[in-house]
Order: sequence, then structure tokens, then C-alpha cells
Amino acid sequence: MLSSDLPVSEYNPYYHTYIKALGDVHLLDSLEEGKNDFSSFMEEFPEEKLNYSYAEEKWTLAEVLMHIIDAERVFQYRALRFARNDNTPLAGFDQDVYVPESNASRKTKKGIQDEYQAVRNATISLFKSFDDSALKRIGFASDSPMSTRAIGFIICGHQAHHLKIIRERYI
Repeated sequence: MLSSDLPVSEYNPYYHTYIKALGDVHLLDSLEEGKNDFSSFMEEFPEEKLNYSYAEEKWTLAEVLMHIIDAERVFQYRALRFARNDNTPLAGFDQDVYVPESNASRKTKKGIQDEYQAVRNATISLFKSFDDSALKRIGFASDSPMSTRAIGFIICGHQAHHLKIIRERYI
């Protein structure tokens, strides 16, 4: 499954920049590469940077990393529901409510890395279990149609987007 196979009708236009920024990638390869990129990134900075914020009212590095993890969990759940043909519309989530509740300031670099690895490994396992029919199923989240396969690419693009910002503004 390549990102070029994904019609824009299968996701909210809000996510287009995430998906387009990936280039033409294979979904499972992109999930694996994202896992490796995150691990390499975690080696780039000292632990003292976790509570750094590049401007007032901006999230700390630890909060951004936890946001990546939390968002992946939410998207993973959506993918499971859609793949299993659950047609119940799903509400959105407010990232600004989630971030303070993540207790990011109390987490260690290793703790964040371990949590990320567990979540990404579960995502990879989940997407490996889907056949073509399940990947193409459409559900509704945040009042928009979304396919299971689009969710996989959104997970990859969302992480890449935030790691780019982190490298530009935090490190």
C-alpha cells in the first residue's frame, strides 16, 4: 500500500500536508522508518532539554513527544474501529486538554522512548493484521470520512511533522 494509492476523499483536508510530506511511501515501511527515526532522534538531545520550551505558552519538548504518542494511540483506536467495520461516528479529541494530563514533566527520556516503542510496535502489529478490504474501509471521525489506510499515513506524517518542528525549534 503506497501513499500515492490514497485518494484525498479518504481523509479530511486538514491532514493533507502530513500525508503529502511523506512522499510516495509504503505504509508499513513508513511506520518502521518512523520508529527508527524517533529512536535516532531520542539520542540527539540531552535529558535536560525535555522541559525546554522555545517560547512562552508553547509546549515543552516532553509535552510534544507525549502528544505524538497520545495522538498515535487515538488514531490507532480509530483504525481498529474502522477496520472492524464499526460505523459509529467518532468524536475528535482536544490535544490541548490531553497535553497537561500527560504528566510529561515527570517523564524521563528513557520512559518516553519506551512508551513510544510500545505504542509504535502495537501500531505496526495492528496494521500488519489488516487486509486490503479492512485498509479501505471508511469511518467517520471528527465529522469527516477517513479510511483505515489514511489513518496509517496520518500517524506517519503527524510524527514527521512534529519531529521536523522539534529539530528546528527545540534542538
